[in-house]
Amino acid sequence: QVQLVESGGGLVQAGGSLRLSCAASGTIFSTDVMAWYRQPPGKTRDLVTSITYGGKTWYESSVSGRFTISRDNAKNTMYLHMNNLGPEDTAVYFCNLARPFYDVTSNFWGQGTQVTVSS
Repeated sequence: QVQLVESGGGLVQAGGSLRLSCAASGTIFSTDVMAWYRQPPGKTRDLVTSITYGGKTWYESSVSGRFTISRDNAKNTMYLHMNNLGPEDTAVYFCNLARPFYDVTSNFWGQGTQVTVSS
């Protein structure tokens, strides 16, 4: 089993920056993909960005160029640097670890951290 704990959320003014962290405990495999999802008020939880164990990244178009995902495998920690934040980025941000095993993927989730961007 894997446990994920996010930190770093908070209130920031539009145009500001925040860094989120996600600390993973338990055994991490080289096939694990880590990601950040977010859920705005009244909306669904959507994928924002992901990173493989080897560092390959993917970004949703609205955050590309503003957000940077990174991963320190030695510390089992993932980060999300968010720059030029806007009110549309307000959401609960969730850390995710996806573990594929043959044709089944197990998903592990953190408890979420609130990010609020004031205009």
